[in-house]
Amino acid sequence: ANGVVVITTKKGKAGRTQMNVSASTAISSIANKIDVFSADEFRRVVQEIGGSLSDNGADTDWQDELTRTAITNDVNFSMSGGTSQTSYFASLGARDQEGILNNSNLKRYSGRVNVTQKGLNDRLKVDLNLSATRTENERPDIQTMVSNMLSLNPTTPAYTDGEPTIFGTGINPLIIEDIYGDYAFNNRMIANISPSLEIIDGLTYKLNLGVDYSKTDRDEQLIPYSADPDYAEGSIRSSFTTNRNTLVENTLNYETAFGDHDLGLLAGHSYQKFYVHNKSFYFTNFPDNGIEPRYQLGEARGEDNTQSSDAVQNELQSFFGRVNYEYADKYLVTATVRSDGSTKFGKNNEYAVFPSFALGWNIYKEDFMDDSVFSNLKLRASWGKSGNQEIPSKQTNLSYGESFQDNDIYPINGNETTREDYPYGLVFARTANPDLQWEETAQTNIGIDFGLFDQKLTGTVDYFLKETTDVLLYFSTQDPIDEVGYTWQNIPNMKIENSGLEFSLDYQSDQTKDFSYNIGGNFSYIKNEITDSPFTIVTTGTAQGSGQTGATINGYMNNQPIGNFFVRQFEGIGPDGLNQFKDINGDGQIDDSDRVSSGSAVPDFLYAFYTKFNYKNFYLGLNFNGVSGNKIYNHTRMSLFNMTQISNSLNTTDQAIQFRNEDATNSNTVSTRYLEDGSFLRLNNATLAYDLDPTAVGLGDWIKNFRLSVTGQNLFVITDYSGFDPELNTGSSSDSKSYGIDYYTYPKARTVVFGLNVSF
Repeated sequence: ANGVVVITTKKGKAGRTQMNVSASTAISSIANKIDVFSADEFRRVVQEIGGSLSDNGADTDWQDELTRTAITNDVNFSMSGGTSQTSYFASLGARDQEGILNNSNLKRYSGRVNVTQKGLNDRLKVDLNLSATRTENERPDIQTMVSNMLSLNPTTPAYTDGEPTIFGTGINPLIIEDIYGDYAFNNRMIANISPSLEIIDGLTYKLNLGVDYSKTDRDEQLIPYSADPDYAEGSIRSSFTTNRNTLVENTLNYETAFGDHDLGLLAGHSYQKFYVHNKSFYFTNFPDNGIEPRYQLGEARGEDNTQSSDAVQNELQSFFGRVNYEYADKYLVTATVRSDGSTKFGKNNEYAVFPSFALGWNIYKEDFMDDSVFSNLKLRASWGKSGNQEIPSKQTNLSYGESFQDNDIYPINGNETTREDYPYGLVFARTANPDLQWEETAQTNIGIDFGLFDQKLTGTVDYFLKETTDVLLYFSTQDPIDEVGYTWQNIPNMKIENSGLEFSLDYQSDQTKDFSYNIGGNFSYIKNEITDSPFTIVTTGTAQGSGQTGATINGYMNNQPIGNFFVRQFEGIGPDGLNQFKDINGDGQIDDSDRVSSGSAVPDFLYAFYTKFNYKNFYLGLNFNGVSGNKIYNHTRMSLFNMTQISNSLNTTDQAIQFRNEDATNSNTVSTRYLEDGSFLRLNNATLAYDLDPTAVGLGDWIKNFRLSVTGQNLFVITDYSGFDPELNTGSSSDSKSYGIDYYTYPKARTVVFGLNVSF
């Protein structure tokens, strides 16, 4: 799977070219299968609960049928070199990656060139960076595949006479694999040129020009399949998206030193422009002639054929300055101020000022520390403000459409047009909010860095406090006159507070010996709380599916952390076979007023630790990480692992029969029944490598380094969570970001990578 390309290089008087070839092959498989019923268990359980058994005589593991052992090949070549005036780096790479779900593939081709040229006695320096990538992505219908692999009857054969089995009702997902396709092709180029000129000693002007250009073509199609009326016509949705991001930045930097004093001054201006243009087409009713819809768009005969297009342009502008001062390398001061402007906000709120200030004291350099065991001891303190403008565009402007969802069909800019200029039959698609402004976060940090025993033992301790105000969220206007009802707003008086402690500790043994090791880790405690919110809840995570769409799962609540689950408290199954929930307010009725805060998706603790061992030319490295104190809402379990499923001869897990007296008609109501502990400990990766001595095999004149390695990724996870994996989020509410909801999540892979790296 791996190969070596031997390349000879010439040594020159001015410099030497170095080349590197790396190649790897990775083998991936599903890391954790969900324990649904086997065929024999399925037959027994359906009959035990009095369900309607459909026994088709087979023993099919649909998780095996719809996933695969995936292979990824990765090859990279790079070279670097130059002279005292010119240096360069160039690389080429190719990756062919299979996903563990069938029909999940990615191919990426990349190239990069970096060149640095000096002139005018090294006062002029020009950096040129250029990179380009081509990505070809094929995706399956993920939610459908995951739902099918967990719920299909295990007694139904996947194949009959070598062909996918034709179901009596529904369609075999193996047939969907043949007729469904989602293909995206992306070409991206990033170019940057950055000349700098030292005008006088210590004073340098720098210009930074950059462009990030990307174009994506995507086709999502269903090939006509006449054997099933739901798929007989076929369809395609094609979209063409162009992204362009340009940057112009000017800075003037002055550095000087006098005696024990070091001073640095920086002033600058930055302007960035973002442009996104999208066109899309939807066509249906294609002839079943063996030709894919994407290759015969003109043959579509559907009455629902549609087309749409939109464009978004945003600008960011910043003016900034910074002062750095050091005295005797003991006392450090940094002060920064910037004024940032964004066109996403109204004219009266485009700009905001964000200052910051930092102090440092290198205590170990004081005279009284001369005989100390400390090889490093530094005290740090900082305070600063930053801004957030990550909201959709045009939210300050009014817009009409043919429905509430049709934004910007008839936008109003607030100046020369009036409502009378537009046709009858329109409704508000977005109400204007000219008072939108920057979300601001103020952060305070106090920390200590230390080193002992000649830096063998090092570590840090940090305390942080972050407070976010003018919080930007998408929520109800609570205004009966407002025809839209929901809009982006700064929530008045609301604050989001994050505080906590972070620790890190690392120890390394004597690296000059044949056997050496490093061991270290970090630990964070975080307290997150929302205060002074005027609302009961601002929903961020909602349920999906029949009878549940839009039901609140979690959101922002006063005196609770972000991602707080606000649901009914499940008490069990009553004598009538239906859900029982706790009557929180004691009014004798169960409704939304009986919802209760039931934990958060945000962990209280995050930790990671590693070990590295070296013995002569052998290397072993292990990396672990984990979280604790968070919850996950298992939406997949709510949708599939219930008594209704198994009663109707659809597969499920033993969670569905936890209460044997549960009625098959019992509803799947959002509640604590589906909340689970999200804590976990994961072995992220383990690497075993061997560095071959090229001189020992007679290749020392040509090869500088030669390394063989094998790496395991996601080797194990210790968790009580019953889903595929506890690191996830697939739920959402409109434009708001949700947390900790598992809804038909793509399964995580376990991977073994065999690698080779050769330097010349």
